[in-house]
Amino acid sequence: MSMVSLGVPASDVSRVSRETDESPSVAFVLGSGLSGLADEVEGASFIPYDELEGFPAVGAVAGHAGQLVVGRIAGVPAVLFKGRAHQYQGATAHDAAYPARLAAALGVQTLIVTNAAGGVGDGLHTGDVLLLSDHINLMGTNPLSGWPGPSGGTPFIPMRDAYDPALRSVAHAAADEIGLSLKEGVYAGLLGPNYETPAEVRMLRTLGADVVGMSTVPEVIAARALGLRVLGFSLVTNVAAGEDLSHEEVLEAGKNAEVQLRALSLAILRRL
Repeated sequence: MSMVSLGVPASDVSRVSRETDESPSVAFVLGSGLSGLADEVEGASFIPYDELEGFPAVGAVAGHAGQLVVGRIAGVPAVLFKGRAHQYQGATAHDAAYPARLAAALGVQTLIVTNAAGGVGDGLHTGDVLLLSDHINLMGTNPLSGWPGPSGGTPFIPMRDAYDPALRSVAHAAADEIGLSLKEGVYAGLLGPNYETPAEVRMLRTLGADVVGMSTVPEVIAARALGLRVLGFSLVTNVAAGEDLSHEEVLEAGKNAEVQLRALSLAILRRL
């Protein structure tokens, strides 16, 4: 598929390619407070998002570094997106999916998405790492609107196994290896930026959501449309979305638990 059909400027692909002699096989999108995994990259090169022509210029969010990192992690050639563009910042769904589109243009086969999310399901605790099994798109938007994808493609993408079952099995095996209790659950994507009302939390529970956040869904939809396998994780930063909390508390919870997610990611990569 061509870069034009992906909506990715050739200059972005060449800018990333100049930093490595290898084609990345894995891409990570690192959510709020979760950028520490980038510290594990061997031979790291850093590209600020404002040096990428196609990355949406929406400004920074606290906890999002706004850099692309290129190198090897656990011996695997990879690119890591430290932060993302959100629709609540004014990005379109198509823009918000840019990490997935750039990853596909770079030849990546596997996209691993992470986010900080509020826990609405039973049995979740602050600091839990939740393996995503599915999502509910409540953003009111879709990155495939207008189908900015491969020439001759179709926007009617099956989403039954959006979060790859085989990769989820790998994640469970990796979690067992490091002694991490790993639950699976459903992510609900809302537009934001406000947190949820108590009535909205009750609605989400009724719909079958376990966690709720303001990202990830556009990236996953675009990744599946482009043939990437997807693995997703939510870090539970609070156990009752809709109650009083602050973005600072979200970042602190992410900082306290990202050590687990970092260890899990490395264990997964060793198995790929």
